[in-house]
Amino acid sequence: MVARRRKAGWRARGAALLLLAALVVGLWAWWRLQHWTPDVATFPDQGAEIGAADGAVDFRTLHALGAKFVYLDASRGGGGADPRFPENLAAARAAGLKVGAVHAFDPCLRADGQSARFVTLVPRDPALLPPAIALDRTAKSCPNRVGEAEVESELMTLINQIEAHAGRPAILKVSRGFEGEYHLAERLERNLWLTRTRFQPGYAGRPWLLWTANRSLRTAASDGPIRWVVVQP
Repeated sequence: MVARRRKAGWRARGAALLLLAALVVGLWAWWRLQHWTPDVATFPDQGAEIGAADGAVDFRTLHALGAKFVYLDASRGGGGADPRFPENLAAARAAGLKVGAVHAFDPCLRADGQSARFVTLVPRDPALLPPAIALDRTAKSCPNRVGEAEVESELMTLINQIEAHAGRPAILKVSRGFEGEYHLAERLERNLWLTRTRFQPGYAGRPWLLWTANRSLRTAASDGPIRWVVVQP
């Protein structure tokens, strides 16, 4: 009886040690992921996407950490403007970073109102990087039904209007969910920006130009996590 109890006790201690080891390994892997960026030798051009949700960001520190560019969240839908865009634009330029602007497409709204917000907020400046249009929200959340053809039509109108303002082709920042719903990546001849932490994404069915490689990178440039982006060499 005593031997059985001792054996059971050793088993319990062994299980506890295994659980502790698994916890330590898990925490280590989580820490590594939060501080992981792709190899600079493979992807020499690296940067970040920054918006108001990221809080105050020290762009000089970001530059010192290896960022060569930033894309700044600028406008959303037909009326939403990122409140930190003007401040972030000035600070990023002062830090010596190349800068681009991102508009988040809303399939529930007409293109004219959306492009008007972007054009009003983002200066027409040849020094800016090509504009990016984030495609994430689908029409499933719209109060009124919006068909797939209408979504594509309004998106093309928005692309043309933003490109006319910027004077260069836009980059389409396509989420996995949006691509799964509309399958537009192969039909729209624009450079792609895809997202997948740690592993290169392939959900668009063709090569990408930009890759959000870590959606929650911890750096000394910000109190919170930021989105780390690399360029296809």
